[in-house]
Amino acid sequence: MLEVKNIADLKQKIKDLKAENKTIGLVPTMGFLHEGHGSLIKKAREENDIVVVSVFVNPKQFAANEDLSNYPRDLVKDSAYCRELHADILFIPDADEIYPAGFNSFADIYQLGDNLCGIKRAGHFRGVCTIIVKLFNLIKPNRAYFGQKDAQQLAIIKRITADFNFDVEVIGCPIVREADGLAKSSRNTYLNSEERKAAAIINKAMQTGQKIIADGEKNTAVVLEKIRAIIESEKLARIDYLQAVDLENMQDIATVKNNTLFATAVFVGKARLLDNFLIENID
Repeated sequence: MLEVKNIADLKQKIKDLKAENKTIGLVPTMGFLHEGHGSLIKKAREENDIVVVSVFVNPKQFAANEDLSNYPRDLVKDSAYCRELHADILFIPDADEIYPAGFNSFADIYQLGDNLCGIKRAGHFRGVCTIIVKLFNLIKPNRAYFGQKDAQQLAIIKRITADFNFDVEVIGCPIVREADGLAKSSRNTYLNSEERKAAAIINKAMQTGQKIIADGEKNTAVVLEKIRAIIESEKLARIDYLQAVDLENMQDIATVKNNTLFATAVFVGKARLLDNFLIENID
């Protein structure tokens, strides 16, 4: 596996691979890799000649009061994990390599980023869009892989890929969960033992929501209230948002239909944890 830290070396390597007509699968990450990231790398390995994993804690997607300085990092472990999963290139730039002095350009999105995490994390999706545009431009992947846990982010990346005419297939991969249902996340490491046990309530509540819908309930307010009651029964859990939206535009909807996304962000201790489920092929 080749580790690359600067853009010039990366661009030369990508140019050589493209000259050989190699297909490239990209897995963009912020590091502290876990089995969720691993599932993306494995999928990319199955579908491409070359797998590129980027590890970059992107400062542009953190607000001033968020956890940029404390975000978990372990580049040695990440590198070993990527080698174990047979990645070909690990791109590990410093912040000043991606955003050099004088950098003053951004990519942004409207509507899709105006709800859910977009309300709660000002500027977050502008930072996400900017780094994805840069990575797509630098690496020119045939395919790029993202987890469904960040469903709003995935929808936004699909939109900007189409809007900016990137010749990239954006592939969403299923949420990978712990044995008790908690979605795997780098931020799970923030949880102490009591908080970790409490965090299982999130998926328990979401599973109840899915069952209510499967039993015939179509009123999103009713479903959301049932989910909310379960989460709020756990004293260590604090809901940041809990909403039902149309996946196409991320706007709230009153009635369950195809492509209805139920999404939540819940604070347990200092960890902000995401979960969601998507309703498809409803009668």
